[in-house]
Amino acid sequence: MGRARRARRIAQTAAYGGGFGVAGIGAIGAVGYALIKAEALLAKRAVGILPGKAPDDDALYGSGPGTPLQMVVLGDSSAAGLGAERIDQTIGAIVATGVSAFSGRPVRLTNVAVVGATSADLDLQVANALDLVARPDVAVLLIGTNDITHRIDKSIAVRHLEEAARRLRASSAQVVVGTCPDLGTIQPIAQPLRAIARRWSRDLAAAQTVAVVEAGGRTVSLGDLIGPEFAAAPGEMFSTDRFHPSPAGYARAAAAMLPSVCSALGLFPQEAGSSFGLQRGDVGQQVRPVSRAATRAVRDPGTEVSPTQIAGETRGPLGRWAMVLHRVRLPHPGRTQDPSMGQTQQVDSAS
Repeated sequence: MGRARRARRIAQTAAYGGGFGVAGIGAIGAVGYALIKAEALLAKRAVGILPGKAPDDDALYGSGPGTPLQMVVLGDSSAAGLGAERIDQTIGAIVATGVSAFSGRPVRLTNVAVVGATSADLDLQVANALDLVARPDVAVLLIGTNDITHRIDKSIAVRHLEEAARRLRASSAQVVVGTCPDLGTIQPIAQPLRAIARRWSRDLAAAQTVAVVEAGGRTVSLGDLIGPEFAAAPGEMFSTDRFHPSPAGYARAAAAMLPSVCSALGLFPQEAGSSFGLQRGDVGQQVRPVSRAATRAVRDPGTEVSPTQIAGETRGPLGRWAMVLHRVRLPHPGRTQDPSMGQTQQVDSAS
């Protein structure tokens, strides 16, 4: 079964109840499960413990006239910023500062993320966020790692995420979700567990994308964006526990999410990207069924997936239509842009 079909099936199961078994372990078999369990114990011993706790980054960021934009952050330790040394190094703080710069307004950040949280904990986090901020402008969520490490059924995890996204959208908030990172980049995890963790995390990320887009939010693929760089520079991108991101790792993830948050807030609705120094040739768009868009997002770094329409229709034979938007890195200032490059928009056939 391909990843697109698995993502669609997980999301459908999440919508209608039921599950596939604990994180897909059932397909491995008894011998394989024993090996995986032993490898997991070794990885757990190899991962260190970070001293202290995540910085309290609740604050007002930036300046300017007008009422502050309200941003809430929900999720796990990556959303909380465990591993950051200062409050301005968390993903929430970096994104809030960037949004303020592009909007010309201050941003009030309210972070209700909890270290160790799974997707099931989003129910309480959403309630806490809406108690503190009744009508947030945007909600940023990062979740999924602990669902994989705790071997939680993917359809159950996705159901909680979709419910959280729907509740936040109902409160008028734009929703931007950083999907499950690629756990195959974690050095203390040995083979064959590393390969299995990579598949599980990518399958969860794809299913998260389907569910969030169905709920009216948008996602940003984090795993494939930071994975190769984490693998190439683990001492720089990981904290001392070799599991949580370092300040440099958080900055890389925040840089991937910031354009999507700004776009969700309508700061550059035409996606010309001029505020980020991007030219039309740097931004490629494709319209696909959401399950295929989710597979593309898992495969390609920094890909954003958001709901869209074709001729006024939101759905096709394979489900919700989704826009795949891929922002690439800027060329070196000294290099010339190829004038033949242009923005493209394609529609995947339903066949």
